[in-house]
Amino acid sequence: KDKKEKKPMDVIIRECTINLHKRLHKTTFKKRAPKALKEIKLFAQKMMKTDDVRVDVQLNKFVWSKGVRNVPTRVRVRLHRKRNEDEEAADQFYTHVTHVKVKTFKELETKVVEEEA
Repeated sequence: KDKKEKKPMDVIIRECTINLHKRLHKTTFKKRAPKALKEIKLFAQKMMKTDDVRVDVQLNKFVWSKGVRNVPTRVRVRLHRKRNEDEEAADQFYTHVTHVKVKTFKELETKVVEEEA
């Protein structure tokens, strides 16, 4: 059988919904918000296939908005795979995760966002 050729990684933007509720089940109260951020980073790593993940300040504030215990059940995020400007960096790409405000999470799916000019 022929092995599938891997497509070279490129700059891309995806918009996803992360269900934090199922990822934080049976987590100690004082560890919920920190674990939520770790789970967001893990999700971004898997989706965008980059080890370097950077979380935006607004997303961090949204996760912590209801305190350490009462983390929002779902969060809509924009994952932006960017080329690393630093030449000495170990990875060629990094992922920048930002918060997207939505009224409701119903009927939302993962979608590729075309770059805004």
